[in-house]
Amino acid sequence: MNTVASDFGRLDVLINNAGLMPIRPMAEVNTEEWDAMIDVNLRGTLYGIAAVLPMFINQETGHIINISSVAGVKVFAPGGTVYSGTKFAVRAISEGLRQEIGGKIRVTSIEPGAVESDLKHTTSGTSQGAVMEFYKSAIPASSVARAITFAIEQPDDVDINEILLRPTAQEF
Repeated sequence: MNTVASDFGRLDVLINNAGLMPIRPMAEVNTEEWDAMIDVNLRGTLYGIAAVLPMFINQETGHIINISSVAGVKVFAPGGTVYSGTKFAVRAISEGLRQEIGGKIRVTSIEPGAVESDLKHTTSGTSQGAVMEFYKSAIPASSVARAITFAIEQPDDVDINEILLRPTAQEF
């Protein structure tokens, strides 16, 4: 973050977008996958926030955008229980952070449904076929980028707290 500040004078927006989604029924117990999701989906979000928050507080402005998931709004089960847990946590952290630092620093949680990306390839277990089928109706990543742009473009006194977007054909 210091490099960004020294090269550009400031940082205005952080987008926490890293994620893993190894969909697997909990009965297949794979604690390595659980740990990886917690590390990337949850700790990664927290560490991203930790990296920019002091700078945003000091400059009295900034926008933190956390990518959650529709699975952070409605539990995706069977198979996505742990994934949903990490994404529910991202939403809770986003809302709690907004309440703590709102006013000058904005916080937005984006909850996309199926998006064409490499995320679907992080499932390798017995649910892989179902995940690949589910992603056949995925929307392009540019749709999420437009939602992010919408949140960023709002006036300084407007905070878009959440945006949920998904393919029109997606039931979940």
